[in-house]
Amino acid sequence: MSNNTLEKLKARFNPEAAEGMNEVFQFHFSDAGSYYLNIQDGTLDIQEGEHDDPSVSLSLTTDTLKGIMSGDINGMTAFMTGKLKATGNVMLATKLTSLFPSE
Repeated sequence: MSNNTLEKLKARFNPEAAEGMNEVFQFHFSDAGSYYLNIQDGTLDIQEGEHDDPSVSLSLTTDTLKGIMSGDINGMTAFMTGKLKATGNVMLATKLTSLFPSE
């Protein structure tokens, strides 16, 4: 995942939507390695690699993530068509668009 994509995520992060949250979103990108987002009560920390105990793990391509985040791809459709695979607390994945609203 490019630094540009990481910077966009940081810039779009909505701390109000993350108040009271204590969750880890693990991303496994087939084209860019693994990253996780650690959200702790309104703060965001993005790390490269794998977290020991993520709340939810998502496997997808960076293009699929960009599409979901921009609203061009429906997350549920991506899940149903196999473009997005999720394990753990799958319902948490539905909060990504409120945590990172499109501009």
